[in-house]
Amino acid sequence: MKNKTLLLLAILLGAAAFIVNSRYLSNEREKLYKGAVKIQVLSAARDLPAGTELKITSGDDTDIGVKREFKSAVGDNVLLPTDFQRVAGKKLLLPLKKGEPLWWSHVDMPRQQRTGLSSTIQYDSMGRDNYRALSVPISGAAAVSGMIKPGDYVDILGTFTMPSKLNPQLSEKVTTTLFPKVKVLAVGNRVGNDPSAPQRSAGGSTITFEVEPDVAEIIVFAQHSGQLYLTLRHPDNPDTTTPGVRIDFDTLESLVPQINATRRFNN
Repeated sequence: MKNKTLLLLAILLGAAAFIVNSRYLSNEREKLYKGAVKIQVLSAARDLPAGTELKITSGDDTDIGVKREFKSAVGDNVLLPTDFQRVAGKKLLLPLKKGEPLWWSHVDMPRQQRTGLSSTIQYDSMGRDNYRALSVPISGAAAVSGMIKPGDYVDILGTFTMPSKLNPQLSEKVTTTLFPKVKVLAVGNRVGNDPSAPQRSAGGSTITFEVEPDVAEIIVFAQHSGQLYLTLRHPDNPDTTTPGVRIDFDTLESLVPQINATRRFNN
């Protein structure tokens, strides 16, 4: 009799524990999904290989169907039922398993025509030789007296105060060509060769260059470490300038006679 009582008590305690645990899990689930919203999204109606031209029909042979997903799980880049016609006939870029939501990145959609400065920057979809637009405050004589226009090519020179090679305790001025043949994207607010585009006042300006990311870093550092100058070059002039040549008083003394002799010969 005693054993039966203990067994019955154990069963009751187990049932009570099960009920309490179930209620706890139910409450936690309610907290977890409180405020969660499910939305209808487009999804693969069957396994779809990459390259599939998406077929949208009302029958069983359709490539794309509709399913419900928590909005927080799919984000804002998922395709919705209102996008059915936009993806019909488009090519699938990535394979999809049956039931997987369809994202914009899965579909080869035509790019919208982009405007503004960013659309003029060189871009390689493979990630090679990508460029950035960098604006630097250069004006007056340092910017060829405002004669530089968008689309021109310039050499970027820098003049810096550096320790003397003969006596590190002293300093000297050094000028060097940092980067030759750099493309100008904009001057002030003017982009391209549209004369009607707005421009800044003649008192000062910024020059926007098209450069690689690592070149941009060097130019920013050089701007804060010395004075930058630009020389304007013909766009068809081959890039024969040797960057990084150090011009100081010693090199001036040795190079100027040689350069002048060459100029007299050429003239």
